Amino acid sequence: MRFANLFRQRRPDSDKKIATQRLQLVLSHDRANISPGMLEKLKDEIIAVISKHLDIESDQVCVNFQKNYRETRLVADIPLKKHTGRSKRV
Repeated sequence: MRFANLFRQRRPDSDKKIATQRLQLVLSHDRANISPGMLEKLKDEIIAVISKHLDIESDQVCVNFQKNYRETRLVADIPLKKHTGRSKRV
């Protein structure tokens, strides 16, 4: 091992892997025929509906596309607030 290699920072993900993931995300958006503006509107509507029934961390909601094998999925990651002893009821 060379001396210079001892101080080189190692990245867990290579630039190639990150670029590939970004390209797949762009292609998924394109294939689903949904613009970024439409995705943001969809995210806002999902937040509005879910927050009627659950206490959520609305500023941490993440909505994205995921490509698995032959299909594209819309995936929503919605963190819940810590339980305070009361719940929303409709």
